Amino acid sequence: MAFYTQTELEALGFKYLGMNVKLSKLASIYNVGNIEIGDNSRIDDFCILSAGKEGICIGKHVHIGVYTSLIGAGRIVMEDYTCLSSKCSLYSSNDDYSGEFMTNPTVPSRYTNVSHASVTIKKHSLIGAGCVILPGVIIGECVAVGSLSLVNKSLESGFIYIGQPAKKIKKRSRNCEILGSELCLKG
Repeated sequence: MAFYTQTELEALGFKYLGMNVKLSKLASIYNVGNIEIGDNSRIDDFCILSAGKEGICIGKHVHIGVYTSLIGAGRIVMEDYTCLSSKCSLYSSNDDYSGEFMTNPTVPSRYTNVSHASVTIKKHSLIGAGCVILPGVIIGECVAVGSLSLVNKSLESGFIYIGQPAKKIKKRSRNCEILGSELCLKG
């Protein structure tokens, strides 16, 4: 995997760019001026970050796996120590599927009824491979979402979820939060 150097990243014009960011040269980045990336975060090959007006905010120690996309006009936030495994899709915008309006970005907006809502993944949460996260979702702290799940509603902190739509399965250990605090202290 070939990553941009710090100098190359700074030249791209991010809204905010931390130190030791690893961004694959094979990722596609749109509206870079609306994207913030914190220290020690990594974005792998073939990812798409398409920031709308509200922007994308990626915290510290965040990993975004291969073939993952973050797309939409609403704000997208990934807090510290979060992870999107490979082939995840995170949307902060959604077409109207009722048939009352037209869909797709080639149609002028007066004929569509696209909705926009922020998506937030809170600290220490992990999203398994192939998950889809829809607009308006808040994933609480220390949540794990199993692979191939559909997240169409907000998820309560401290649990493991799986399914289509995602359902609460059991409590998740919160030891990762203690380890995160320890890592912060060691710098």
